[in-house]
Amino acid sequence: MMEFTPVQIIGTQRSGSNLLRLMLNQLESVSAPHPPHILERLMPLLPAYGDLRIPANFEILIDDVCKLVEANPVPWTGVVFDRNLIQARCDAPTLPEITRVVYELKAQADGARIWTCKSMANVRFASDLEKYRIKPRYVHLFRDGRDVALSFKKAIVGEKHIYHIATQWKKEQDASLALLEELGPGRVFQLRYEDLLKAPEKELKTLCRFIGAEYSDAAMAYHQSDESRETANSGLMWQNVVKPVLANNHHKFLTDLSESDIRIFERVAGNTLVRLGYPRIFMPDSRPFTQEEITAFSRINQDLKKEFRSRLRPEDLERRRPQEELLQSISARMPQESEMIRN
Repeated sequence: MMEFTPVQIIGTQRSGSNLLRLMLNQLESVSAPHPPHILERLMPLLPAYGDLRIPANFEILIDDVCKLVEANPVPWTGVVFDRNLIQARCDAPTLPEITRVVYELKAQADGARIWTCKSMANVRFASDLEKYRIKPRYVHLFRDGRDVALSFKKAIVGEKHIYHIATQWKKEQDASLALLEELGPGRVFQLRYEDLLKAPEKELKTLCRFIGAEYSDAAMAYHQSDESRETANSGLMWQNVVKPVLANNHHKFLTDLSESDIRIFERVAGNTLVRLGYPRIFMPDSRPFTQEEITAFSRINQDLKKEFRSRLRPEDLERRRPQEELLQSISARMPQESEMIRN
């Protein structure tokens, strides 16, 4: 059986990960499908499956993972998931193992030996990924957190209040930096989004050497690919992927974020901004927010999420519905707290 090289992109969404994914997907040796966020979505729901060492329980989890992928808003073309084959190829009865095998099967169908997962929040599960027989190569893709915040405030998904966006960004960037410190640059490659916009060919060639792929100019024609068109058709927030690299798509927070939002972001994550080479706009302010302030931020955050949800186009809602219904059905199987204590 072919040995595959796993590549995991880490950091925070809205940092150019779809752009990078589509570029890499144009390379013959790389398979980079749109992510169904398997670990992020199903790790919290594992209690619904009981002891995975029991084959019947593990089979149910495999089937649910396959259903999650098969219902992805951006389809995984060219691959059919044989549940029995997936179970046979797993080295252990775990969710990360199912994820590995599913991505390998997609890579195999694509004729690729390198598979790339762009579920960036998987940095939280690095200890689980490190149990793979072949250790992943990590790509820490990062962007000025204030531009990330601006993008999230406009997107259909994600947190909406600047405090919550900053908190998430800081946590995920700090985790990515900690992984770099732990594993070293031989395992973790840092890629600044602004550098990718400025010199895409140069940055991609360097990244290709890191993951062991051969660079091709086809990567720069990503926006003309079927995968880009399918991604753009799957949601408004991915419309830019059918355009060439937008070299000036940075520092927009300077004009589009309020002074109050910038101050809140820097108060929460200013130290992390500096660690990544982004200067503060305002003098450091390390005062913690009060619980009353955080409660008020949370209330606004939830209201904004509901408002943005109401703006989804009917066709976007329909594309997301199968995955959401699957996750709801799994959640309904979760044991009650009293049962978990009793067991």
